[in-house]
Parts: sequence; C-alpha cells; structure tokens
Amino acid sequence: MHDHLLPGPVRRALRLVMPRTSRQLHAYIRSVLGFTIPRKSVVAGNSAPFDYIEHAFFEEMNPDRRDCIVWANRGGGKTQLGAIATLLDLLFKPGIQVRILGGSFDQSSKMHRYLKSMLEDEAFFDLIDGNLTGRAVQLINGSRVEVLSQSERAVRGQRVHRLRCDEVELFEPDVWEAAQLVTRSGTCGEVFVRASIETLSTMHRPFGMMQRLVRDAAASGRMIFRWNVLDTLEKCPATRACETCQLWEDCQGRAKHAGGFIDIDDAIRQHERIGRGTWQAEMLCEQPSRSDTVYPEFDLKVHVEGFEPPPGATWIGGIDFGYRAPTVLLWAYVDQEDVLHVVDEFHERLHTTDKIIEIASSRKWPRLEWIGADPAGHQRSEQTGVSTISLWKRAGFAIKARQAGIEPGVMAVRARLRRADNSIALTIHPRCRHLIEAMSMYHYPLLQPDSLTPVKDGHDHATDALRYLVVNLDRRGWEVKVKDY
Repeated sequence: MHDHLLPGPVRRALRLVMPRTSRQLHAYIRSVLGFTIPRKSVVAGNSAPFDYIEHAFFEEMNPDRRDCIVWANRGGGKTQLGAIATLLDLLFKPGIQVRILGGSFDQSSKMHRYLKSMLEDEAFFDLIDGNLTGRAVQLINGSRVEVLSQSERAVRGQRVHRLRCDEVELFEPDVWEAAQLVTRSGTCGEVFVRASIETLSTMHRPFGMMQRLVRDAAASGRMIFRWNVLDTLEKCPATRACETCQLWEDCQGRAKHAGGFIDIDDAIRQHERIGRGTWQAEMLCEQPSRSDTVYPEFDLKVHVEGFEPPPGATWIGGIDFGYRAPTVLLWAYVDQEDVLHVVDEFHERLHTTDKIIEIASSRKWPRLEWIGADPAGHQRSEQTGVSTISLWKRAGFAIKARQAGIEPGVMAVRARLRRADNSIALTIHPRCRHLIEAMSMYHYPLLQPDSLTPVKDGHDHATDALRYLVVNLDRRGWEVKVKDY
C-alpha cells in the first residue's frame, strides 16, 4: 500500500490539516501517511477497503449505524487499515479514547505495532506525549489508545469512545459480550464521536463468532464492509494472459481493472498451497466449508421451505427436556412420500414440565400422536419421585424413548437430509428459527477429526429434539444387528 509519500517537511506542514471530504481523506492517507487504499471494488456487491476508512473517520456518515463489521480476506489489509483509522482518530479527534482488542494479545499488538511504526515517522514523533510503550500511546492533544488483553476483567474496566476488535473469529463469547458495554459517545475537539465497536476479521468457521455477527448484522444495526482477494489485487498487466492464469476461475479478468496491493504472483502461490474450501472462505470471503459440522448436507436453500400442512395428516413430535437449558419441542408430520416436515417449534428456558404440557396442548396444531424423547426422561425427580416422561403420559401424550447412541441418531437424520437416490426426506418451516440455526452450526470439536461426539455449545438442544423424533420414526432404518461369527 506504500506509495506517493511526500517529503518530511511537507508532511509535517500537512499532518494536522483535517480532511473534510472523501477525496481529501484519500489524498491525505496517500501523501502524508504513504498508503494507497483501493477506492473501488472489482467484485459486484463488495465494498472497497477505503469505504471502511471513510465510515470510520467521518462521524456523520451512517450516524445510526456506527458499529461495523469488516469481513475481508487474509492479507487484505484489515489490521493495517485498523491502525490507519486509529491514527486518524488520534490526530483529528483530540481527547478520543480508543482501545484495541484482538483475538489474542499478539493480534492486538500487531495493530498497535503498525500504529507505532507510523507515529515513529519524522512527521509525527513530536506529537507523542511520553514514550511509545508496548501497550499504549498518548498524544499531546489528549488522545489515547491502549491494547487490551483477551479477558473479561480487562474489558469490563473500560469506558471509551471506540473499540476496535481484530480477528473476532478467535474471541471467547464471554469477552465479546463484556465488550458490548464499554463504549460511550462524547465530543473530541470539534467532532462529536459516536460510541462504536468496529469488528475486523476473516471468517473461516461456519459456526464461529464472525458468522453469527454477519448473520445478525441487520438486526443489530451493524454496517458490513466486505472485500476479498480480487478487490485487493494489484492491477494485472496487459501482458499477462488470462487464459493460462490459475486465478482465472475466480478472477475472470477483473484484476485488469484492480488497484490493490497484493502481488498477483503471491496470490497464485497461495492458491496453489491451499484447498478450494480454504481459498473460498479465507480469500474469496464466501461462506466457509461446513466439513466440521454434524450435518454438512443441510442446505438452507433446499431444506427450509414454507408449506401448509394437509388436512388429515398424522402429527408427531420430538422433545429435548431442559430447564436451565432450553426445552425444545418440535411439531411435524410425514407426507405420503415419506418426507418429514417440521412445522413448528417451542424453545424456551425456565419452564416447568406442567407449563410445557399446557403450551403443547394449546398450540393451533392437531394433537401429537406421539413424541420422540430422550430416554433419560425416565429418571425420577428427587423432589417428586415422578419422571418427566411419566408426567407427559399422565397428560395423555404417547412418548417414544428408544435407546440410540448419538452417532446412529445423527446418521438417521443425515439419511433424511439426503437419501441415497439424492432425494430430500426432511424439510423445516422458516418459523423454526432455532432448529434452522442449530442445524447450520452444530459441530464436532475442532482439531479432533476422529471425534464422534458433537460439541455441546447450545446448538445441541434443537438438534437433539429432531434426532429423538427421527430415530423413533425410522427405527428400522438405523438399528443394526451385530452377530458374532
């Protein structure tokens, strides 16, 4: 990104001349800081990297959506751009308080090191108040930035104008939740700074923090700036033949109009080193591979559809018992083609069994002929001496609780997601949002490819209810008899 740097004395004269327009901001970054940031994307629907800088600097832009997500490729300049945005804040918003929080302390320090390298330049070093430390920088105008460690304790003690989170994909959920409460608005010099949290990351897990943030961005009011390797490639020379280029499948000649900073030969070497799934997720910024998920066959476009239950259908259900953890109850029916349609769900915590039975009886759907349940529901309560399943039976519900291990049950569900003849035998109505999310994000432990036990991180409850339903519906399909010879 380094280019067109003006001589030191000229930069010193211009260093505190505040940019007032996007054109002036781009020129300032180019001539005073020495970075040329792409202003146009080459991929339809993507952002240009400068779009993020523009949003971060001009407080009046998108005033009701100051929080933002930067979803970009590996090597796409996220951390460097975060450092540039931080320096601009420190220079032109006197008294601003900025904190950098990374997925690890090393990641936080990386952005800080970029910032220090710019401040150590002859154009800025005399603006520093004190010494450049490994954790904090303060300018003589009162602006300050600090690096935070990845811990709830470090985050909770903060009250700052802006929090920049680098590689949020690596964050612990509790730290991320604590970080949501640390920002405040205030006037810094002549600028009113609206409290904001900026999130910069790749996305390489289909069940990770970044996936959830992107999915919920509209509801949470966060702007999304997404670019990929094609948007950050250097301009491809006319002498390079597209037809023999290894990037042609994705590029389609668009790099001829690019203006980025990634060397094309470097990109080609990276393309050669990694698998297609990794390239798509971490370089093209497409949704990551679902190979570690329990149900990789689950496809929102195929398995989620609205439908009207036919009259006279036989209704069945599946339930995962809980109290502090959610109780999940599913309503479903099987059509004449043996396709299981999940129509509705109940997903709530802190409900007694009696209350859940009352809710199940009052829903608008026909009464369930039977409910598939966890066999552990036969255990008697220490307080009442009565099991949960017994309470359901007393209320007139037929409960099926066949014994089945997790893996056989998972295989039974997978068989309905995609039959051997490639047909679909399971659909879910869009109103079942907890089940849909769980089917997408239920996963095995990372770095344990031989594990057959999925992670119990909250997505297991709805999927367990479905599993109990299916193993009791398709009992003959999953039972395997083992004989000794």
